[in-house]
Amino acid sequence: MSKDSSGSSVMIAFVVGALTGAAVALLLAPASGEETREYLGKKAREGKDKARDAMDQGREYYDRQRENLVTAVDRGRDAFQQARERGDQA
Repeated sequence: MSKDSSGSSVMIAFVVGALTGAAVALLLAPASGEETREYLGKKAREGKDKARDAMDQGREYYDRQRENLVTAVDRGRDAFQQARERGDQA
């Protein structure tokens, strides 16, 4: 689980770094207002796409972990029932 958390942290750090770099580039590079608006619109669309991808990955991870938990609970319930039946027979 810590491996996935580490990956998420790296992804978040990358996105924050990219946004910071873009902001610094905008401040330091002279461009017309129209060029800047086009650039910001493009970056906003890219950010939206990346956020959507991250949400999809998060949902997939959640679904996998939920399935694992349900399976573990079912196995535990079955093991308890079998132990209980063996206890009743003794």
